Amino acid sequence: MNKDYYKTIDKTGEGIYKEKGSKFIGFAFHVENEEGAKDLLLQIKKRFHNARHHCYAFRINPENEYFRSSDDGEPSGTAGKPILNQIFSNELFNCMVIVVRYFGGTKLGVSGLIHAYKSAAIEALNNAEQKEQTIYRCLELRFDYSKMNQVMKLIKEENLEVINQMSDMKCIVNIRVKKNDQIKIESKLNLLRDVEFDILINN
Repeated sequence: MNKDYYKTIDKTGEGIYKEKGSKFIGFAFHVENEEGAKDLLLQIKKRFHNARHHCYAFRINPENEYFRSSDDGEPSGTAGKPILNQIFSNELFNCMVIVVRYFGGTKLGVSGLIHAYKSAAIEALNNAEQKEQTIYRCLELRFDYSKMNQVMKLIKEENLEVINQMSDMKCIVNIRVKKNDQIKIESKLNLLRDVEFDILINN
């Protein structure tokens, strides 16, 4: 992914699709990691404890993509995959869609199920608010106090965000840098003598 931003869910969306007595309730959430996805699924299962199926898909981390889906007892490929494909179609990351099904007594068949889960996911995503999220890298700078003025001058010139700072004889400053600005900032840091730096985290 070459962009320094990604699309995600800002506010949760909900949608309903009905077919032959069955009701499919879709939810689109923002989620940061797999642990958060598990928590959301537990909340939905508790809220809709009498539903037949709780199918889902999520896609997280635009820098190191990870996705997963579940049919939760529906025929293989009829629920989780159609939900996941809608997340892909919307080019969303850090997004989870859960579709709860109440069985209406009439089987829908493979194509009917695929259409139903897809439709519920579309409704949920259409009713959610989306936003663009900037991808940042966190750099840790290490230097002697005598270099402080030079380092802070660079930070100010490049309008960088300081997220943590420890000043002593040996100073440590953590800064956030936009993904696409990383090479430029590292080149400028390399021009400062006796200033060491490492990438701490991606976020």
